[in-house]
Amino acid sequence: MANPWAGEVKLVIDGQVHVLKLTLGALAELEAEVQCGAVLELVERFEAGKFSSADLLALIVAGLRGGGWQGQARDLLSADIEGGLPGAARAAGQLLARAFSIDQPS
Repeated sequence: MANPWAGEVKLVIDGQVHVLKLTLGALAELEAEVQCGAVLELVERFEAGKFSSADLLALIVAGLRGGGWQGQARDLLSADIEGGLPGAARAAGQLLARAFSIDQPS
């Protein structure tokens, strides 16, 4: 079970529950992957609804890695994500919100 107070988000991939979390290492990897100067640029893209599918995949992979997953982005190319694209985008948005929230989980 994901703990929203710890910044965790649940995502079901191929029928298996995964916990996503943006750790400092995962954030550093994410910045390098999406080639932005700061992860806040990615947050702004998500807030504006101007993120790419590559941004979405990189964010999901970073969250999975922060949650202890050992896979690679290519492992998700044919994966069945519960809720499809909207489900993945919702999980990614929650992940960003929880990683940078100083109040309550969203």
